[in-house]
Amino acid sequence: MMATTAAVSRAGTGGFAVEQVSVETPRADEVIVRFLAAGLCRTDLEVAAGRLPTPLPVVSGHEGAGVVEYVGSGVAGFAVGDRVIAGFNFCGCCANCRGGMPAYCPDHFALNFGAQRADGSVGLRDRNGRPVHDHFFGQSSFAGLSLCRPTGLVRVNEDIPASVLAPLGCGVSTGAGAVWNVLKAEPGDTLLVIGAGTVGLSAVIAAVASGAARIIVADRHRARLDLAVQLGATDVVDINANPPVDAVRELTGGVGVGLALESTGSSESMTAAVGALAPLGRAAILGIAPPQAEFRTDAFELLLGRSVMGSVIGHQAPAVLIPRILRLYRQGRFPIERLTTTYPLESINEAVADVESGVTVKAVLEHRHHQE
Repeated sequence: MMATTAAVSRAGTGGFAVEQVSVETPRADEVIVRFLAAGLCRTDLEVAAGRLPTPLPVVSGHEGAGVVEYVGSGVAGFAVGDRVIAGFNFCGCCANCRGGMPAYCPDHFALNFGAQRADGSVGLRDRNGRPVHDHFFGQSSFAGLSLCRPTGLVRVNEDIPASVLAPLGCGVSTGAGAVWNVLKAEPGDTLLVIGAGTVGLSAVIAAVASGAARIIVADRHRARLDLAVQLGATDVVDINANPPVDAVRELTGGVGVGLALESTGSSESMTAAVGALAPLGRAAILGIAPPQAEFRTDAFELLLGRSVMGSVIGHQAPAVLIPRILRLYRQGRFPIERLTTTYPLESINEAVADVESGVTVKAVLEHRHHQE
């Protein structure tokens, strides 16, 4: 057993408590990663609030970046000292995994939200020796040392700060990948982005890289709209004052946009994304809505060649998508650091408050006591 510090979510608390936990010796098919940084995502907050069926207590965190500390005897392709980004877990055997689309693995929910090994065991214990669920998204990167599934790890050779790498595990890849792989943005396109969080702003950056001519961003937070302009948005809509569809119709002379992306999880925003489309337009739905949530759209309008598609974590294998983003980052064309604010792990609840208020776009938690 190895001791480490972790942010633990317990039933009835709705937040995170930073505790000392013990990590089991890894099994043959596991890797131990010493995490240096982990992004804070909306999904982690939903788990802590008990709104997802992940068992508690749990160490969540699914945007980790760190260094391989130990490699199980049955693991190939990784060595101690490798720098890695941790993404999501997948079986690696089904048709979707083998076809390069592991985010659509039929076992995605169980493998990522189940927070346990396939046999039901967990690898963490608290100070009193009681089990704490881990293996969240195959990583549980809110722990300084964590047992990881190697299928979800992507090696990174570049000497890029862990605080920049971490959000690539989910939020940044989700927005950028949807623009490139679902909407297939091309030079001259017009794009509406609803929600200027990490996902939405990453979509803006990706659209700029694709040569989109007009990028309209809608959000409630003025500071985030200002940042969107700095990142390349050509128009912004304050949805406190203007319904997005009305604003888009006015901005486009009544035509609408060719592409739309929704990243808030709001049913109303999903309806707006489809409603703002021009004929032959395409909408990507990325936001995580509550269970059983529905959104409505005009069925007749879909007959005019409009299409709607959901997308999970970039619609492409992380081992392919993440290097695509990093190539642009190295050229100065994907400024991830403009989205991030770093906090020590011990300040995780402060980070949550800043994200909830809109002060922070992407909070990145640093395991400072583990850094070299």
